[in-house]
Amino acid sequence: MKTRTSEKTVTFRRPFVLAGLDEILPAGAYSVETEEELIEGLSYEAYRRTATVLHLPARSGPSHLTRAMTIDSEELDAALARDQVSAEVSASGSQPRQEETDLRAVDRAEDEGMTARPL
Repeated sequence: MKTRTSEKTVTFRRPFVLAGLDEILPAGAYSVETEEELIEGLSYEAYRRTATVLHLPARSGPSHLTRAMTIDSEELDAALARDQVSAEVSASGSQPRQEETDLRAVDRAEDEGMTARPL
């Protein structure tokens, strides 16, 4: 099966957390690798994501050492979105609207494994 790997850098402006890690990660730039495999049998070329790997600094030792963690790409996207909202609120100096606060609360609850119930 044909596979491909792409790499990008994501930047967090504030410390953040991800499920599966029992630590708060510092703000900064992080390398992310995405592995995809070709979906065969289609009349066009399409790929499905098989893994997303976040490269983290080593907890101790030389600064050039890193560790890698397989993560959920949707969780990474949600963490980046929370970081963006947090940075915008800090930059504007104003408090978020109630709707934004409610949506962030739902996002946090879902990140912790809770499901949102419709009203």
